Amino acid sequence: MKASAIIIEIRAGTGGEEAALFARDLFHAYYRYSLKNKWPVEVFDQNETSLGGYRKVGFRIINEEAWHKMQYEGGTHRVQRIPSTEKAGRVQTSTVTVAVYSQQNTYSIQLNQNDIKIDFFRSSGPGGQNVNKRETAVRLSHIPSGLTVSCQSSRSQQKNKDLALEILKAQLAHQELERQEEKTRKNKKDQIGSGKRSEKIRTYHFPRNQITDHRAKKSWQNLEDVMKGDFDKILQALILKNR
Repeated sequence: MKASAIIIEIRAGTGGEEAALFARDLFHAYYRYSLKNKWPVEVFDQNETSLGGYRKVGFRIINEEAWHKMQYEGGTHRVQRIPSTEKAGRVQTSTVTVAVYSQQNTYSIQLNQNDIKIDFFRSSGPGGQNVNKRETAVRLSHIPSGLTVSCQSSRSQQKNKDLALEILKAQLAHQELERQEEKTRKNKKDQIGSGKRSEKIRTYHFPRNQITDHRAKKSWQNLEDVMKGDFDKILQALILKNR
């Protein structure tokens, strides 16, 4: 069964403001790639910094092909570049983490409402200031798993709540799949990684205009094009490696 949509969350890692700025840039790159493929994108959560970076951004790509092409994007992405705030011209290394969830099997997830804490708050703009006067944004906390989902894409509180529940189900389904995969790996004598998770899956080296995927063990000299949404060569290399 194909996934009707995928959910991607990008979070700034080490590197402070520069990490948040790259989280924004990576989101824009994925967004441009989605536009090239004519995939609808729905941003459901974003937490901006004062300089316009993202501490966190969550969005949904609504297309059956998206999971097939982008399922291996989850992991730690490392960026090496000169920050716009760096006066001495030194290259800084920062990281962002990407999580990718499929909405394929969420129908099998049953949620007990007593396990969910619901909070309502005002949608936030750049720097964290509230931009809506009404508390339409929704935060769901799933007590047994510790997962938290926020949604502020709609002006409707109910629509935000419904979408947050869908995202929570997708995360729980992904968590269960990871448990099953881990159990399978432990039962194998020869433990071969799936390539989906790694401490450092890819490096974006801006001074060299080079992007390296450490799972595919390949480098490309078209980093500028990738940041404009040209991911096909990289994603195809990962698909072939994992067949």
